[in-house]
Amino acid sequence: MISTTCDASSFQNSRIYWLAFTVYWSFLLTGYDSGITGGVVSSAYFQSKFGIIPVSGTPDQHRVDAVSSNIVSALQGGAFFGALSSAPVSARIGRRYTLLAYTFIFLVGATLLTIAGGSRGLSFIYGGRFVEGIGLGALSAVAPAYVSECAPKNVRGRITGMFQIMVAIGLMLAYFVNYGISLHIRDSSKIWRIPFGFQIIPAGITMLGLLTVKESPRWLASKGRSEEASTVLAYLRKMDPNSPRVRSELAEIEAVLQEQRDARNSVVGLRDAFFGRGNLIRFVIALVIFFLQQWCGQKAINNYTPQTFTSIGYTSGANSLLASAIYGVVKVIATSIFVLFFIDSLGRKASLCASAVGMSATLFILGMLLKTYPPPSTLNSSPAAASKAMAAMLYLYECFYSMGWGPLATVYVSDIFPTQTRHYGLAMASASKWLWNFVISQVTPRMITGLGYKMFLVFAALNIGALASFSLLIPETKGCSLEEMDVVFGSISADQRQANIEKQERVCHGDEEVSTTSETASTMVDLQISGSKSSIWTQTV
Repeated sequence: MISTTCDASSFQNSRIYWLAFTVYWSFLLTGYDSGITGGVVSSAYFQSKFGIIPVSGTPDQHRVDAVSSNIVSALQGGAFFGALSSAPVSARIGRRYTLLAYTFIFLVGATLLTIAGGSRGLSFIYGGRFVEGIGLGALSAVAPAYVSECAPKNVRGRITGMFQIMVAIGLMLAYFVNYGISLHIRDSSKIWRIPFGFQIIPAGITMLGLLTVKESPRWLASKGRSEEASTVLAYLRKMDPNSPRVRSELAEIEAVLQEQRDARNSVVGLRDAFFGRGNLIRFVIALVIFFLQQWCGQKAINNYTPQTFTSIGYTSGANSLLASAIYGVVKVIATSIFVLFFIDSLGRKASLCASAVGMSATLFILGMLLKTYPPPSTLNSSPAAASKAMAAMLYLYECFYSMGWGPLATVYVSDIFPTQTRHYGLAMASASKWLWNFVISQVTPRMITGLGYKMFLVFAALNIGALASFSLLIPETKGCSLEEMDVVFGSISADQRQANIEKQERVCHGDEEVSTTSETASTMVDLQISGSKSSIWTQTV
């Protein structure tokens, strides 16, 4: 394959890093929202103000669990529809304008949450969460595709995986905001206005930042705007539009698009998107990988972190929120180390498998500790030693999650789809993620109350039985360009793809001699072998 990589230095890719940083503020919102809501709805003042518990008398725990899960899961319901709706919008108006539109929708939802109060306060909370979800669902589907389509393959995993760092930072901020409010605000509407209103800041930064970046060159090429695609690609790579590397990368993109046009002689339709050669298995992988990610236990812990720490013995509200804040710090550090230093050097499969095994081990130990040393039912100012050991297991669990299934699920799915079906693939995958997140948000409070230690054992079994096994079945994609995924998944042979690229170069640039380096030839051989193995794997599955 003709090399499409550019200089791996930070300076050479600085515009890509800026694009990712700008777009991924939306993921800071995702992390922040996941962490903030559990703390807000667990506040006694919030529950009393919105009629979740009576002003006097004994609270009905079943009602508290039901309303809390409804508030948390309203966002996931909206996100499901937002992710699905993003596919036709993104295909029509482009990745950048889609992100702008849905960020505005998110701002509307955040405003509704901030002004909620009075006799219809709970309606505003539900409505604001649902509208926010529509925005977040679309952002979570389009943002990784946008970044992946703009990034060079040699650092694509790192740049695409930066979203998980932003998620972790958002989650950490949420925990500290909750902790700060618990210390300084007791009986005031600021308990929900401050944390919900804070979301407007990163959303505003996202909208302003999107005005400074370019449209995806692959989307431009798919719309027949090849000259614009070449200009944007050169801008992102900091090269001249006529440089050999930019021309080669554009030729590869055009060759793939021409293959798709030749195969169907029309704009890609739903049937071709799902059932075209090598496409169905990609959709299956994308749906399964997000289903498993949601059921590894992470979302249950993230959405209800204070309640989780309470269940293991951090019975004081301040202690559970402080432990949650430390959990957020661990998440940021572990995610940053993996994404910045290891994501592009370790294989996708090895990282996912090791992550699943580690998560299973820590959850199993935590469950056994909780069974053997159940926390006291009385309120304690300081957690017992066993509770601290269980908290340590939760922190280790988060480290293993951040080393694989946290960032890599989205990175993997962002990689595998061809340009003209990527918006369908990411929309379906993201909708699947939010659907299962919705289910988990509904059942987690009941699991914490009803299952106790058994909840952690259930998640431990799923990690070792499902996530680890699945990690070993999927094809390796590390180091491949987006266009090379067709070879990996058996849609086309490596030899045929190379011939199509050379033909496209001659069409675009005349009958100039197309030179191929020894590195290029070696890459083609490797891809031919990989493509053959993937074809066998695809047929087997």
